[in-house]
Amino acid sequence: MNQLNHVAIIMDGNGRWGIKHKNSRNAGHKEGLNTVKKIIEETINQKIKYLTLFAFSTENWKRPKNEVNFLFNLLENFLIKNLNELHNKEIKLKIIGIKKFSSKLNNLLQFSEKKTLKNSTLQLNLALNYGSKSELIHALKQLNKRRLKINENNISKFLHTNNIPDPDILIRTGNTKRLSNFLLWQIAYSEIFFEKKMWPDFNNKDYKKIIKKFKVIKRNFGKI
Repeated sequence: MNQLNHVAIIMDGNGRWGIKHKNSRNAGHKEGLNTVKKIIEETINQKIKYLTLFAFSTENWKRPKNEVNFLFNLLENFLIKNLNELHNKEIKLKIIGIKKFSSKLNNLLQFSEKKTLKNSTLQLNLALNYGSKSELIHALKQLNKRRLKINENNISKFLHTNNIPDPDILIRTGNTKRLSNFLLWQIAYSEIFFEKKMWPDFNNKDYKKIIKKFKVIKRNFGKI
């Protein structure tokens, strides 16, 4: 049975869910937070140590300004209301991506990371202003600057996910089958599951079904 240490999720479908059910993309983003909370709880129940959620990509800046602002306000409010609970549950929060937000949000993210730094039940990685291609370019530039040899080990050292094991599973909800510039280096050998349900409709039963499938998959890593 396969050991499961790290699950990565592209939480797709919030906007489409919101239009369908509430005639508002922002309503879908708000509803998606309830799914986030459920999946965090189930991840802890499953004793999985790392959960990475794709919250905002480098490409998402192209969205309407009012939607972008709503997403960041949603994140701010979530952290303000839930940080103590996350901390009490021994959840460590880490931001992967480039912190180029408002001073208020940057400070809140830094405070949240510092407050939860020593927690060990679950490491929750939020991918914010994250793009895998820019991450790889940054890593290669750092190697060149330091005149280090270009190899897998050195590249990994300069990725945002340094010291985080590669995902065993990548889940994408929303009935879309693409990777969207997410963890392209890290998911080289991840098992990928595309889920038809929109993120707000994804539930613990769906999550556990994927975990169960993963545990019995034959993983060869290039071997027979």
